[in-house]
Formats: sequence, C-alpha cells, structure tokens
Amino acid sequence: MAWTLPTKGFDWSADSRVRAESTSSPEIPGHGCPRSFAVRFGFTDTLRRKPSPLWALAVTLLMSGCGIRSSTVNPSPSVPVTENLQASSSIRTVFDLAGQSFDPFDTAGVKAIVFLFVSTDCPISNRYAPEIRRVKEKFARAGVRLWLVYADPDTSADAIKKHLHDYQLPPEALRDPQHGLVRLSQAHVTPEAAVFLPGRQLVYHGRIDNRYADLGKERPEATQHDLEDVLEAVVHGKPVPYPTARAVGCYISDVK
Repeated sequence: MAWTLPTKGFDWSADSRVRAESTSSPEIPGHGCPRSFAVRFGFTDTLRRKPSPLWALAVTLLMSGCGIRSSTVNPSPSVPVTENLQASSSIRTVFDLAGQSFDPFDTAGVKAIVFLFVSTDCPISNRYAPEIRRVKEKFARAGVRLWLVYADPDTSADAIKKHLHDYQLPPEALRDPQHGLVRLSQAHVTPEAAVFLPGRQLVYHGRIDNRYADLGKERPEATQHDLEDVLEAVVHGKPVPYPTARAVGCYISDVK
C-alpha cells in the first residue's frame, strides 16, 4: 500500500509509523509521520530542486504528521452509524480552556452536537478556518452545537486561545489530551468532523467536504459539502445521507 505522491522507488514499509489506510479497513488508527522523514527517505535532494507548491505542501504534511483516513462511503442513506455511547467514562478527560473537566454532551435542547478535530500546526486544518466559521454561523440557530477539539496533549490552553484568535475561529473549544472524544468520534486526522444526536448517537464521522481529494491534491473549491449535507438532514428530521466519508489531513498521534 503506498502514498499517492510523486515519488519513485521509496520503500514506505521501512518505517512502521508511515501508513496509508485502505478503504477495506477504515477502523485502523493512523500514526504520526516521523519528523526525520525527509532525511530518512531522501527528500533533501528533491527539496533543493525548488519543488512545486503542491509537492512542498505534501512534504510539509508528511514531516509534521499527516495521513488519509479512508472510510468507505455508504451509498445507502438508510444505514446510519448507531453506536450507543451513553456510558463512557472517557468524557471525564475532556477539558475546557479553563482547565475544568467538561461534558460536551450535557446540553439540553439541541438537535446535534458537532466535534471538529483541529490542530494548531496542520496546514490543511488551518485552511479550513473560513469553512468552519461558515458552517458554525449557518447552523448556530438551528439547534446545532459545534465544538472545536484539540487532541494534541502538548498543546496548551494558551496556544489554543492564540490559534482561535489568529484564525478567527469560533471560541467554543475543548482539550482532549487522553483522546476520549477521539475514540468516541472515531477520528483519525485533523480536520475531521463527528456528528452526534442527543443520547450520544454517532451518525456521521469524516471529512468536512471534498476540497482535498488526497495529499497534495486540492480542488479550487469543494464540490460536495458532506458535513453541511448531514446537518441539513438532521435539522430537518431526515436520515443522514451517509455515515462516513474519507478525511484527508494530519494524523492524530496516539497518546503516549
């Protein structure tokens, strides 16, 4: 199994931390790419030859921890993800930016709760800031509660606050250093979305839209807005159109 990048003759299996996950095994968690990637796999010569912007973005992502969480999109709208998550102690490890333990499911009168997994240093995640603002504003009055979730345990509350300010992101943000929400949401990369109904019923997890077809393959603009389509269905009381869609971004590294 290989990365779809313009490289030749590299043995990707030489480092078990570098993986691409197939659509036949969507539940295999991703692992971070080693920061010594460029040196170990001989990218230094390529970098000296003034690579194209797309190639530079791909190499940046690989060096910072990146990947594709491949999920088979279920074409049938009548097969939602119906996992009962009501009795999870993992939520006790979720914190607000004041450092207090926080249960984001303890919210009355909402139709859906959305978790958007983001990070401060992922280029793809940061480029979604305008779309995150748009989705937040569109559904804020429709009974949808949206939270940004930072899963990197090394990212401090102050760093998150600066990130929110710099990218003009919504202020509702949580820290998930033990990956309680990551596991409940079946998230593997940033950015990635998870939509829950009341009762902690996961009905969608995956990409925000199809702007990124693959690493280094970005459309001028998205042609399918997956998260928006799911939320439209939820607020109008209709079945979600699909339970999952492949997300492209930076790997959420396993908790050490």
